[in-house]
Amino acid sequence: MTVTAHWEHFPHQADIGVRGLGATLEQAYEQAALALTAVITDLADVAPEEMIRLSCEAPDAELLLVDWLNSLIYEMVTRNMLFSRFEVHLEGNRLTAQAWGEALDVARHHPAVEVKGATYTALKVAQQPDGGWLAQCVVDV
Repeated sequence: MTVTAHWEHFPHQADIGVRGLGATLEQAYEQAALALTAVITDLADVAPEEMIRLSCEAPDAELLLVDWLNSLIYEMVTRNMLFSRFEVHLEGNRLTAQAWGEALDVARHHPAVEVKGATYTALKVAQQPDGGWLAQCVVDV
């Protein structure tokens, strides 16, 4: 069975769940990052014009997912950018990544919400029965 990388949202009271699925753990993290951007705006409206590098480290894969998403949120806020393409590399509990995006243009991107942070609510990173990977958590909006 072939696993197709994709992202999705899932309902959670007043906040929003982000879920990434992929053939590898790296793909699942990339898809979770796409789901994060898609909470804010339509991914199709974000051009991958500028690349930045990020890195983070955590004791396990679940905490690493939260750190990864919170690093992206920090970069979005401090750089006033949105990201639409990600390349994640994992070595043990250390993540290095490249993110491509562009400056936020309110008139064009029509941001729906401001994501305040990734939380430990519904946090799960696990290999699935089909061999693929799931990475999910709830983000505070």
